[in-house]
Amino acid sequence: MENLELIDYKKDDLSEILYNLKSYTENKKAVILTYGCQMNFHDSEKISWLLEQMDFKIIEDINEADLIILNTCSIRKSAEDKVYGKLGELKHLKKLKNSLKVCVCGCMMQRQESRDIVKEKFENVDIIFGTNNIYKFPQLLLKVYKDNEKVIDIEENYTNDDNNLGANRLYNFKSFVNIMYGCNNFCTYCIVPYTRGREKSRRPKEILNEIRDLAAHGTKEVTLLGQNVNSYGKNLDEKYTFTDLLKMINEVDGIERIRFMTSHPKDFSDELIYAFRDLDKLSNFLHLPVQAGSSKILKLMNRHYTKEQYLEKIYKIKEIVPDIALSTDIMVGFPGETEEDFLETIDLCKKVEYDSSFTFIYSMREGTIAANKEQIDEAIKHQRFNRLLDLLYPIQLRKNKAEIGKVKKVLVEDVSKTNKEALSGRTEEFKLVNFKGSGDLIGKIIPLKITDANTFSLTGEII
Repeated sequence: MENLELIDYKKDDLSEILYNLKSYTENKKAVILTYGCQMNFHDSEKISWLLEQMDFKIIEDINEADLIILNTCSIRKSAEDKVYGKLGELKHLKKLKNSLKVCVCGCMMQRQESRDIVKEKFENVDIIFGTNNIYKFPQLLLKVYKDNEKVIDIEENYTNDDNNLGANRLYNFKSFVNIMYGCNNFCTYCIVPYTRGREKSRRPKEILNEIRDLAAHGTKEVTLLGQNVNSYGKNLDEKYTFTDLLKMINEVDGIERIRFMTSHPKDFSDELIYAFRDLDKLSNFLHLPVQAGSSKILKLMNRHYTKEQYLEKIYKIKEIVPDIALSTDIMVGFPGETEEDFLETIDLCKKVEYDSSFTFIYSMREGTIAANKEQIDEAIKHQRFNRLLDLLYPIQLRKNKAEIGKVKKVLVEDVSKTNKEALSGRTEEFKLVNFKGSGDLIGKIIPLKITDANTFSLTGEII
């Protein structure tokens, strides 16, 4: 595989590329396998839209596919290992079906080390591209079909060309919207700044136009995406804060709920706290990753806040918005974490009492500062991880049980994953509710009375 000197997408006519592709792609079937975060899933929505423009039929069965795309994540080693495992499985499939094309894209492919592994170990891969050039996918695929060559094309810096693409939304009533790309924080455990690049905000007008269009086509809930939405606007010529953007979106007709992911504590402002109180469409849910409860570990992580500063923000938002639901990310076993440091994390969790949490055992990522530090024994990591869950889950269960008897507005999303005869949806506080109801309720916001609760979900009934 070699880097390509491709035609300039902005000067070339996409319709001509699609026309030239039709003889190769007509009546063919494609599968997209997505790994990772909401940004990756939104990228897959754009890829899906491009595939439909190329006359592919999107299916789920890889055995029936003519094209398989792996949209990858590199946040943890385990995420990359899943991709390598899947590529190994596809070797056999490609031997059975020589015409099958395999594409690997996304965050993993922005890393030279990961690209090298794919190139050296997986000859069954035909196309590699990254996070910054989804718009080139039709060109790359045309070259593969036309010249029968394997191709790789990586752009190190983000451009706004992908924002000109459509997207096949998984749901028409709720949508992801990127408001910014990249990250400037360089946490010592994180690979994201090296895969997504430096932080760049989209202009408010561009974001608002996209959201207005979504609302016109039935979207009720938007989730604003960025690696650190709190720092939105810092690279724009005109001065805009994240709260300014929220206020503008709050005025969009048709949008009933606004969510965002993810939020960095160092940039979490008082202005944003009051937005939760004052903006009627901003959902009553805040995901504020803490990562660790020890100020010493937070400094080693390059998080730019202390335990005390984090708690001060939590106490303030609880004072201003007493019923807000809180969620977080917590990492166990970061290099240098002692038993005393871990107990600081336990103490913080007792003080905050999170409604939900994403908990992780530290996973070493090559290319990060933390990878060069002395690592903690795996047995100790797992023992601390289990102790943390033993604290978090009873709190989560107690807070869920406190919802019993209340009436909650729920956006009905789909058939329940645990009971195919029931539906499921989310409250404003992002709590999952399962209930019995007819399929025509999907996409609607309805009142439900909460009748039961467990650690991870609520049970409701229509009133």
